[in-house]
This record gives sequence, C-alpha cells and structure tokens, in this order.
Amino acid sequence: ARRERERLCMLYHPDKHRDPELKRQAEQLFNLVHQAYEVLSDPQSRAIYDIYGKRGLDVEGWEVVERKRSPVEIREEFERLQREREERRLQQRTNPKGMISVGVDATDLFDRYEEDYEDVPGGGFPHVEINKMHISQSIEAPLTTSDTAVLSGSLSTHNGNGGGNINVALRRVTSAKGWGEVEFGAGDTHGPLLGMKIFRNLTARCFVTAQCGLHFSSRGVRPGCTTMLARHLDKNTMGYLQWRWGTQSSMNTSIVRDTKTSHFTLAMQLGIPHSFMMMSYQYKFQDDDQTKVKGSIKAGFFGTVVEYGAERKISRHSVLGATVSVGVPQGVSLKIKLNRASQTYFFPIHLTDQLLPSAVFYATVGPLVFYLAIQRLVIRPYVRSQKEQDLEKHRESSASDIARKRQEAESVLLMQESVRRIIETEESKMGLIILNAWYGKFVTDNSQKHERAKVIDVTVPLQCLVKDSKLILTEATKSGLPGFYDPCVGEEKSLKLLYQFRGVMHQVLSPEGEALRIPKQSHRIDADT
Repeated sequence: ARRERERLCMLYHPDKHRDPELKRQAEQLFNLVHQAYEVLSDPQSRAIYDIYGKRGLDVEGWEVVERKRSPVEIREEFERLQREREERRLQQRTNPKGMISVGVDATDLFDRYEEDYEDVPGGGFPHVEINKMHISQSIEAPLTTSDTAVLSGSLSTHNGNGGGNINVALRRVTSAKGWGEVEFGAGDTHGPLLGMKIFRNLTARCFVTAQCGLHFSSRGVRPGCTTMLARHLDKNTMGYLQWRWGTQSSMNTSIVRDTKTSHFTLAMQLGIPHSFMMMSYQYKFQDDDQTKVKGSIKAGFFGTVVEYGAERKISRHSVLGATVSVGVPQGVSLKIKLNRASQTYFFPIHLTDQLLPSAVFYATVGPLVFYLAIQRLVIRPYVRSQKEQDLEKHRESSASDIARKRQEAESVLLMQESVRRIIETEESKMGLIILNAWYGKFVTDNSQKHERAKVIDVTVPLQCLVKDSKLILTEATKSGLPGFYDPCVGEEKSLKLLYQFRGVMHQVLSPEGEALRIPKQSHRIDADT
C-alpha cells in the first residue's frame, strides 16, 4: 500500500502542474490518495471501513462503535448488531403459504353423447365446467426465538358440496436435534381435531417424525397415527420408511436420489385400500430458466397411471409447469401448476374418461403451443420492460457516482508526464507500449454505429499501470481503475487492447470480470492483420 501510495502521489502531486485547472484536479486526486492511505495504514480505521464503509469514518461520536476499539472488538460488535437485526426480521416475518386448486371438467370436448343438442340452448358447444375448488392458506407468527404459532385454514367444494376447517398449531424447538408441535382444529367436515407432531434427529444421518391425531364427530372418535423414519444413504440419496394407522392403514417405503442434474424416486406401498408401486425420474437442464422434464409410472389396485411433463422458470419468482396424466380407468387429464413465490395455483383439467389418442395429442401439444405464444407475446416483453426499468433506476441512483468517476477519469492530462517517461523507458528496451485501449460495450452491427459512443479511450491510464514491461489486471471490475469510469451502466463491457511488445503488434479483447495479463504470445497478430 505504501509503494502504491508513493507512486500515485508522485503522479498526482499538484506541484508538478502549472495550469490552474490541472493543478485543482491534481489536488483533489492527491487528497483522495492520501485519505485512502490513512485508512489502509490504520488497523482500527481499516476495520471500521471494511465493516461499515465510509460512513463509519465520516461520522464523529458514532455511538455504535468506538473508534479506539480493536478490530476484533469492532467485528464482535458488528456480529451482535447483525444478530439483533435477524431477530427483528424474525419477529416481522409471517412466512405466508397458500394454494388455490381449481378442477375443470372438460370431458365434453372428447366424450360427447350422441344426442340431438339442437333443442337445448347452447347445445352445439361443448360444455366445460368447474366441478371442484380448494383454497388453503397458512401464516406463521414467531412468538419467541424457539416458539412459533401457525394459523391455517382451507375451503373445499366438489359438485356443489363443500366445507372448510381452521387449525392453530404451536411449535417449539426443544433443541438442535428436534422440535414438537401441538395442533387444534375445527371444521364442518371432520369436526374438532386434536393432534401432536414430533421431529427428532436420531443421528447425524437419520431422523424420525411421529404424528398422532384425534378426530371428533357424531360417529365417535377416530384416532390416527403416522410415523416416518428417514436415513441418508449417501450424499444425494435418502431412504424413507413410513407406517400409517387409522381409517386407511398402510406401510410405505421409498428411495429418493436428488442430484444437480436429476431427481429419481422409487416407492412401494402396501395398505388398505391402496397398494401400489411408483417410479419417477426428473432431468434438470443447466440453463438460466431451470428447465425440468419429468416422467413417472404408477401401478396398483386402482389401475395404472403414466405421467409426463415439464416445468420452467418464467420470471424471477414464478415457475410454470404442465403434466399430462394417462391412466386406466382414470382417463386423460392435463395438470397445470404455477408457483409464484410461496403461492401455488393448480388447475387439473379432466379431458376424457377413455384412452383417446386425440386427447393425449391435444393435452401434449396444446400447452406447448400456448406457452410458446405467451412466452413470445407476453412474458418476454414484460421481462424486457422490467429489466429496462431496473436498469434505468440503477442508472439514476448511480448517476452522481458515475459523474464523479468520469470527472476523475477525464483528468488523464495529469498522467501525461508519467506516461511519457514510461513510454521512453519501454521503448529503450523494446518493452510494452499500449497503442490503443478502449473500454465499454462494443457493437459490430453497422446499423447501430451510434452504440460506439458507449466506449471510452483508456490508453493513457493503462500505460500508467505498465511496470517492467508487464500489465496485470485482477478479476475486479475495471471501471474502478484510475482513469476509468462506467460508460454503460448495467450492460456487458469489455476491454480491447492494441499493444506493441518486442516490436510486434498484439491485440486482445478481455471481458469484464476476467483477469488480464499481458504480454502474451497468443495475442500476437501478423503484419497483414
């Protein structure tokens, strides 16, 4: 830091300039270099700056941290403040979760009765109706750091008949190994409910959950109990064993393997009235949209069901998925799901009770065509508009900083004398000479020549950074280098160099955020180029 300070002070010393304007600019930069060195050389000031930034150095008598404390004490104080802030966030958090499911009966599209509909108003058109709905919502209210209250409720209706219920649960984290929960509920479908749930880590790789409940109704008390034992078989594989006792008793075992590129599940259940075997596989594409394709087969006493589908991220907080279900005797269904943050919207559409190829075709191709149309006409324009608005806000918020950096960068005349000496030294030993350097966004399309205004000339600042016929730039953003500023905020930038070494021309294009070290043999260009 000391040698770098001495070099920059010599470069920007006011006494080296006679022109009043250059002298004023040099004084500003000289003071900035001096202040930066004072912060870096003092361990206390440097620790405060690393944690709190410039505001920690500008405010006198700051109550949060005393300036005479050691760096260790400052960091401990900072960690305490962070914990307090997290606790405040915990008190304010409600963690809402919700689901809306709308069942659609569209069997009239494919399974039409051979009757004369002319006498019935609207009989010539297929009849599509909503035959069931389900709405559920839950919120959490942290009471203490270990106690949480959960309020949940749901409403359901099917073919004109429905009901609802509301539940209140109190959850307590007893230790790092487990927690317990007591639940109270009431509704017009199952009557009052009293339940309890326990979670416990048995070992570092094994845990167990147990849930018991009592449903009170006019028919009496219906008890139920569910226990699940889970174990990590390896880094990416979990094994589950579940027992259920009550009105529908069963035993279920499954193996789930989840990796970066795939998700595999194999399950088997023996029970009354449902026994089945199920296998599913999901492939995860490594793209920005987090695309996934999946397929599954499930066979049991109820018949056989084959499902296939895909899901994709359509915005920052939204994931859209579609699944086609083909089974005997269930028929063909299309299930559309939209996850928006912590809310889920589910639309199961029953197309036919029979295995009709036409229903399978339209259920597969229809959502794909609809998605591509919505993606092109709605989603992409909306996302592009949001990005432009965010970019404009970012430009407005950073306008003052960019103006200051630009003013500093435009004072390259202060470097001319140093550049002249560096070039003379490099020429004397056939060293590294920067002929031209540009920084910003490069546009090769001839129809957009005006975009070249987003490139600035940084030849002089880069020549000043040459030491012993070498130029080394780290992975940090290049807009923070002396003599640089950001000419196009929020857009992709590159650094283009044309330099001479040992009398031979070299050229390189370095993207933003990548380290650069020159000269290199791979940058060499022939005379014709």
